[in-house]
Amino acid sequence: MENIFLNHWAVLVCAIANLGVGALWYSPLLFYKAWLKETGLDEARLSNANPARLYGMAFLLALVMAYNLAFFLGDAQTDWKWGLTAGFLAGFGFASLAFTLIALFERRTMGYIFINGG
Repeated sequence: MENIFLNHWAVLVCAIANLGVGALWYSPLLFYKAWLKETGLDEARLSNANPARLYGMAFLLALVMAYNLAFFLGDAQTDWKWGLTAGFLAGFGFASLAFTLIALFERRTMGYIFINGG
């Protein structure tokens, strides 16, 4: 195996940023009400969740995703521009399109696809 450079602090920051961007994305400032409508959920159902468990699992999954991308970008020659480009390509080219593919078969609306795939 080649030498891979992992910046564990950067991975941690990316996992935290994932939660921060998600919190903003699904907040009342942006898409909260539209997301509730598109998913058919209501605030009463959402209030039944255990926040420690939910956010703990979300952080763990965000950390795994950040490490996964870090392994692909672990070359010493990688700079922030390539990291940003690779992050976009992975996010859009894999995650968002895979989500869209599943949502199409689930017969979800385009609003649902744009909010969750975004």
